[in-house]
Amino acid sequence: MSDFLLIHGSCHGAWCWRDLIPALGARGHSARAIDLPSHGSDATPLDEVTLDLYANAILDAMAGPTIVVGHSMAGFPISRAAELDPSRFERLVYLCAYAPRDGANLAEMRREAPYQPLMKAVIKSADGISFGINPEMAQDVFYHDCPPESVAYALTRLGPQAIKPQETAIRLGDNFASVPKSYIRCDQDRTIPPEYQRTMTEAWPEADVYAMDCSHSPFFADPVRLAGLLSKIAEGD
Repeated sequence: MSDFLLIHGSCHGAWCWRDLIPALGARGHSARAIDLPSHGSDATPLDEVTLDLYANAILDAMAGPTIVVGHSMAGFPISRAAELDPSRFERLVYLCAYAPRDGANLAEMRREAPYQPLMKAVIKSADGISFGINPEMAQDVFYHDCPPESVAYALTRLGPQAIKPQETAIRLGDNFASVPKSYIRCDQDRTIPPEYQRTMTEAWPEADVYAMDCSHSPFFADPVRLAGLLSKIAEGD
């Protein structure tokens, strides 16, 4: 069985994997999640957060060969971590995530999408260091098909997202290229358009791209099916 490390996206924390961790455990895998710097219970000041700080936090959480799952913006830090030390990675799994290319930053990749469904919900801080999500719009952009209890749980935990790491060009090379990769697209996504998820993976081998008919938050919308897909990826089926 495999060891999974789960990395959350913007404004989230390790808490968002609440339902997926036991679902993976039921399939015999070990799974754990971390708070990236300035998220969840991590007290790093927002103005100190960088893309490499995220990447090194991921590496610090890995002991041996690990399947690292990155949700949404976490596609960037998991990719950078793999570039810094590919030896620790069994596979990268992008869960409705940005699949970065060398030299790009997340903000410019977001703008490449055919439309910008998230931006209506974004509230930038007065100091320009971070942004948050309008709680009245969070369900629509993140959780529209999730159980009411899960939505309520998430809305009380969403936090600010540092802007600097999302405006930092990522540097990727042979180390990153050497790590196997899979992508799980979400076809009802209202945060990263499914069309753009297809664009990001159009050159990928068909066998490495999967799809779920759900929102941007499959860990709440359908954790059992998500665990099944991750198990399938881990087992190489």
